[in-house]
Amino acid sequence: MLSSDSLTSCLPEVVSSHLTLTCAVTVASLAAVLWYIRDSYLVEAFHQKHVFITGCDSGFGNLLARQLDGRGFRVIAACLTEKGSADLAAAASSRLKTFLMDVTDSASIRGAAEFVSREVGEQGLWGLVNNAGRSVPIGPLDWMQLEDFTKVLDVNLTGVIDVTLQFLPLLKKGRGRVVNVSSILGRLSIIGGGYCPSKYGVEAFSDSLRRNMQEFGVSVSIVEPGFFKTNVTRLDLIEADLRRLWSRLPQGVRDSYGPAYFDDYVKAQAFSMGILSSPDLSKVTWCMEHALAARFPRTRYSAGWDAKLLWIPLSYLPSFVSDFFVSLLLPSPACNIN
Repeated sequence: MLSSDSLTSCLPEVVSSHLTLTCAVTVASLAAVLWYIRDSYLVEAFHQKHVFITGCDSGFGNLLARQLDGRGFRVIAACLTEKGSADLAAAASSRLKTFLMDVTDSASIRGAAEFVSREVGEQGLWGLVNNAGRSVPIGPLDWMQLEDFTKVLDVNLTGVIDVTLQFLPLLKKGRGRVVNVSSILGRLSIIGGGYCPSKYGVEAFSDSLRRNMQEFGVSVSIVEPGFFKTNVTRLDLIEADLRRLWSRLPQGVRDSYGPAYFDDYVKAQAFSMGILSSPDLSKVTWCMEHALAARFPRTRYSAGWDAKLLWIPLSYLPSFVSDFFVSLLLPSPACNIN
């Protein structure tokens, strides 16, 4: 048993440890409360602020356009198709304006920039949301040809760069915001094709742009969604394109994967999309809106439980850990090499 002297000598250390822990918890709690309060401050006069959004035919862009329109922003929504433009205009207020634009066509982007310049006048542009994107072709890399990569890169990366560069003068004039839609696949490459390289590129471009534009008062935010149910993740489109890739492969390449690999790969995609994809697109559009409406926008936003709890934490782990996890999601090829 401890003597009374021993207990007395230990008491100051116990009290000191308890006070230290209490102070640490208090400081952390206070910091969290202050961060939450700061994060809640919004800019004023939404009705005077113009926001240009790409890829508004469906998905995130379509919902964001209607969401910001409801908040009072003056939205200019770029659509690829006449139908997408007409449907969006019918679902929004008279404030919202649509414009047909192809992010892979510099002349089309230039026309949009001139239209927006006339709309915003001397006050400049408050927000640019680079949302337009595509996913397919995806699949094993040796199923691809160069054109399969460029189809995706032209939209997801080169398109983002071209749109941003042409709209930067208006953004600098308005001391506005750029919101670039990346992906958790810009942090962790788990599929082959142009999608992951394009999103890694968006991350790098956005970081460079943010540092370059700080002195001009232009903020840059990156939104990194997990898996959501949009046209980008439609399994029927993914399967159809995988079948196209598989059917054109030389027999030797197909033999190396084995006859069952194609069906197993499609099943793996169906499993991943079914388990991980969320139908609640507002989780992403809330991040976009905060980046435009908050007085202190964040540099990065993660959207979806899978992004926060799975993919982003996994991206920080050693490569052998992430490689092992990804290997569990995909089938193994037969490796029959003649």
